[in-house]
Amino acid sequence: MSDEGLQTEFGHADESPGLLLWQVTNRWQAAQRAALAPFELTHVQFVLLASLTYLAISGEPVMQRDLAAQAATDPMMTSQVLRALEQKGLIERRDHPSDRRAKSLVPTEAGAALANRAVVAVEACDREFFGPLGARTGQFTTDLRSLRDRRL
Repeated sequence: MSDEGLQTEFGHADESPGLLLWQVTNRWQAAQRAALAPFELTHVQFVLLASLTYLAISGEPVMQRDLAAQAATDPMMTSQVLRALEQKGLIERRDHPSDRRAKSLVPTEAGAALANRAVVAVEACDREFFGPLGARTGQFTTDLRSLRDRRL
């Protein structure tokens, strides 16, 4: 075993933005899991159901790829989660109006109602979790968007 320890550019672990993001994300996800437990939804199920409910307002057909892009989720994982939501009766796959080979997605009435009840709990959880940022919350959100939108 080496006595040199970890060869890092940081003098202390709390200086690493990646480690801090990991730790904060884990705590935020735990808070979201607790907030969503009464609705019997996982966080990814909520995100996809809420995103579909949001996108469906336009009246345009929503394809699985559109939903995955909106939610920034892996297409294969999106497919698996959509199957679970469909089995719960929260979404439906319908024939696409202009492409006979394709299916479009729509939330069921029960799915849209559940998304709208759950979003209240999710947003309350976010207010509590990010509350210590106070007036800096808007700038934090802007900074997160800039990181999300970077092309690597």
